[in-house]
Amino acid sequence: MLSIDKISNDKEATLIGLKKRGFKNLDVIDELIKLNSDRKQIQQKLDQILFESNTISKEIAEIFKSGNQSNNVENLKSKSAELKSKSKDLSDQLDKTKSSILSLITTIPNLPDKDVPEGLTVNDNIEVFISGPIKDSNDSLKNHWDLAKELDIIDFELGSKITGSGFPVYKGKGAKLQRALINFFLDKNTSAGYTEFQVPHLVNSESAFATGQLPDKDGQMYHVKNDDFYLIPTAEVPLTNIYRDNILSNDELPVLLTGYTPCFRREAGSYGSDVRGLNRLHQFDKVEIVRLEHPENSNHALSTMKDHIKGILSELELDFRILNLCAGDLGFTSAITYDFELFSKGQKKWLEISSVSNFKTYQSNRLNLKFKDKDGKNYLLHTLNGSSLALPRVMAGLIENNQTKKGIKIPKALIPYTGFDIIN
Repeated sequence: MLSIDKISNDKEATLIGLKKRGFKNLDVIDELIKLNSDRKQIQQKLDQILFESNTISKEIAEIFKSGNQSNNVENLKSKSAELKSKSKDLSDQLDKTKSSILSLITTIPNLPDKDVPEGLTVNDNIEVFISGPIKDSNDSLKNHWDLAKELDIIDFELGSKITGSGFPVYKGKGAKLQRALINFFLDKNTSAGYTEFQVPHLVNSESAFATGQLPDKDGQMYHVKNDDFYLIPTAEVPLTNIYRDNILSNDELPVLLTGYTPCFRREAGSYGSDVRGLNRLHQFDKVEIVRLEHPENSNHALSTMKDHIKGILSELELDFRILNLCAGDLGFTSAITYDFELFSKGQKKWLEISSVSNFKTYQSNRLNLKFKDKDGKNYLLHTLNGSSLALPRVMAGLIENNQTKKGIKIPKALIPYTGFDIIN
């Protein structure tokens, strides 16, 4: 979340950033500034009363120590009781004011980076890279759900029977291809310096809040009410929370983490052709990369993450492009995001397969995640994450884009992982 002091001290820049995103409730900024001013005044009064109370306690102790008690002791005790009552009232006011600040500030999204394009819709996103001209996109190519049924590698109807729509069952070489992609992605990430973790697939509300899923995405997450646990929408949540409430040294930076998990999303409100086949699922597999970076290095780290994912997609021989998302299309917690999209030749459209984002201090403020810099002071870290990669649409692209008369051709880089070079 944004820093209340940054909002108070730099109101104009905050408003400019929020307007760029198309954020409507700008009145909340003045309300927060007023609450923060009230908080400071209450805190000052409380500190003064606590100081007076401590001073009186010391005076009483000295009187008893000297053995020269007088009527003044009772007066001091009475004053002490009065101050304790006032301090309790002020503490209650302070807690209420802090709660009001937290409730309001969590409704405010991150401010967009200076390199984020202007605009409010997907049409304003800017293409910054394309792998090359799109080849072999003709009318005879089939979509992946028809191919999967013909080859008996993914069963959407069986998934609907077992659970419901959006929960496919992978079979035979389809299951092996899934496993091959997971291992391939993890190996590429660990070779690039990321440490692999196996993390829980459920998190508590504190973890979901710390990375920004709560309260913003509450309705999109599966909630286990009896235990107050949430099924993770991405490995980003447990991976980043490994370092919640930590203070790292400069020598420990950067921190690079990767992990494979299933991901669970309700995707409420999704409909139409975008949800056909593997395009949008309630449960899917994804390999994630997360970085904790010194603020001075996070922009370079984001560029490194982009290059890393470009290399993976090139090895998979997929046609893809990279978009710099406009301010209005940014995720709630992101300061800047680059989307990777592959071209689906069977569906003849672009499909998002990865996002790499720099959250700057937005998550670390919630996480209470800091580092001790060379000056000995503690500062908030920058957090970054990316899909490396999400499997469903990569699978869709591989199936559609590699279809031949003999079957689905497997890219050379994956053959050591699959153990076969064609699905037929």
